[in-house]
Amino acid sequence: MGWQLGGREWKSRLILGTGGFRSHEAMERALAASGTEIVTVALRRVDPSARGSLLDVVERLGVHLLPNTAGCYTARDAIRTAHLAREAFETDWVKLEVIGDDRTLFPDAVELLAAAERLVADGFTVLPYTNDDPILARRLEEVGCAAVMPLGSPIGSGSGIRNPYNVAIIVERAGVPVILDAGIGTASEAARAMELGCDGVLLASSVSRADDPEAMAAAMRKAVESGFEARRAGRIPKRLYAEASTPPEDTVDSGIA
Repeated sequence: MGWQLGGREWKSRLILGTGGFRSHEAMERALAASGTEIVTVALRRVDPSARGSLLDVVERLGVHLLPNTAGCYTARDAIRTAHLAREAFETDWVKLEVIGDDRTLFPDAVELLAAAERLVADGFTVLPYTNDDPILARRLEEVGCAAVMPLGSPIGSGSGIRNPYNVAIIVERAGVPVILDAGIGTASEAARAMELGCDGVLLASSVSRADDPEAMAAAMRKAVESGFEARRAGRIPKRLYAEASTPPEDTVDSGIA
């Protein structure tokens, strides 16, 4: 089942980052196996005019390019980078990252909100990488962001979703798509994000640094799809005690004394 993001219809709910792959060939195979329709690219790591680059891979696969402001630590720097990306890649879409410190790579909430408000006013489709904070997520939605992208755990940590409670609250209150971003390490964690109600999942290191990126990308594709389908199906309630799958009144009396 498709979904809406940034005023467009998408089939795949999996978004992939392009950093960290051992080669462009490995990246291309992984992107193809993932079925993704959107890939993120850091402007600071790419020369848009260079040939034989990952941009050629993006063009061959026909996927949508989502520039990000990775490496920015202030709203001013992120805004400038977003405008450079708009000019270089001819797109108004931007994944907004404003980092607070080098060790955790957590977002700087104050600078992030300031940058988001300005970029929305400048006509960008803003997808902000944010803390798993329901209040900040609501503020980002209120200033006009097209989605909110809470972290599951620190970037590249592979620690999974450390605070599912907060993610569930963000999903419950959001009027825009929620995309789980950062910290996913394996397929079960991607499925968990979808079961919590997220509209999509963004992955990078879990695929690019896997022993077999192509196989992991295929696994993540299936995980996101199965997690979404499980959520639609509706899980049984959790219970403290056992409950027989066949109620006693429905059993057949064998007639044996």
